[in-house]
Amino acid sequence: MIWVLLGLGLVLVIEGLALALAPSRIKAVLEFLAALPPDRARLIGLAAMALGTAFLWLAFGLMA
Repeated sequence: MIWVLLGLGLVLVIEGLALALAPSRIKAVLEFLAALPPDRARLIGLAAMALGTAFLWLAFGLMA
């Protein structure tokens, strides 16, 4: 449970930092994502999940 809270906290910090530093850029990115066809958005989501999984695997591997 601690790892879930840690992960959610890190996501919120990073997203909050992005919104605080470049709100207009975030708005442009959201408009870009809204204009994408569903298949392309799904592919981007799957790529993000794969990259996140690789980062977690690497982090846990470095901790051992």
